[in-house]
Amino acid sequence: MKAFIPGATGQTGRRIVQELVRRDIPVKALVRNLETAREILPPEAELVMGDVLNPSSLYTAIGDSTVLLCATGAKPNFDFTGPYNVDYLGTKNLVDVAKQKGIEHFVLVSSLCVSQFFHPLNLFWLVLFWKKQAEEYIQKSGLSYTIVRPGGLKNDDNQFPIVMESADRLFEGSIPRTKVAQVSVEAIFQPAAYNKIVEIVTQAEAPEKSWQKLFGSIINN
Repeated sequence: MKAFIPGATGQTGRRIVQELVRRDIPVKALVRNLETAREILPPEAELVMGDVLNPSSLYTAIGDSTVLLCATGAKPNFDFTGPYNVDYLGTKNLVDVAKQKGIEHFVLVSSLCVSQFFHPLNLFWLVLFWKKQAEEYIQKSGLSYTIVRPGGLKNDDNQFPIVMESADRLFEGSIPRTKVAQVSVEAIFQPAAYNKIVEIVTQAEAPEKSWQKLFGSIINN
């Protein structure tokens, strides 16, 4: 197994890389700036240059990777094309190249509430709308996939149990990025995670559950 990580230098992506390295899984991290990436990512990660808006660069960068964990996301700014380009078009390019390269499983980090068009976050250039379009593209692609929809992302970790629900069941809550990374990586290994959308938050009062029970409780899409 070798994992390819677009969005590797982002706040969630770097934690996915760290989790993969912790599990001794070879990692290819897609980056646009090598110097910045070397400062952020563990030395065990192989850095490859590329851009999700340049499919030919993706084809070369993926190389012999067998699984793909996508943690890209438009950054809040005044560029109204950002969510369309990054969250939809970039993901679409990754899906297309993943099919060409025979990627065995595609994990996409999305967001809670993508099905709610009138959600306040869509005031940021329809970011949830475009994430939802990317989800639908993956679902129709024929690739094996897991779509991970986390609640509000926190940089600080906590010890609260993970709550996992099927699509459009959770509408509030938060989760540390470290746990989003753990769920994303675990989805590679759990057959019960395949071809499912999972929504995740953490709750202090929730019962602890095994990965098998968490993913096994989710209905197929």
